[in-house]
Amino acid sequence: MIVTDVANGQVLMLAYMNEESYKLTLKTRETWYWSRSRQELWHKGETSGHYQHVKKITADCDLDTLLIEVEQIGPACHTGAKSCFFNDILEVEGDKA
Repeated sequence: MIVTDVANGQVLMLAYMNEESYKLTLKTRETWYWSRSRQELWHKGETSGHYQHVKKITADCDLDTLLIEVEQIGPACHTGAKSCFFNDILEVEGDKA
């Protein structure tokens, strides 16, 4: 699933959900994820205080990916960055696609 900031559309993070975390997200209106490395549920913000309040959930055309728009409290990334996407790989200036 892709998480964006409802205020400006910035992509904050990519994470995984299972059925239980999906149901908890719908019920609580805060994001819950499935940690593949730890094999456990985690509630975003539970230890950091950087909660994500869900404002909108949209599914893609295949119904296999979710776009979740959130009000982000504090940074989204565990590194302390606003977004997990800050490692530039390629930026082409003046390219007319």
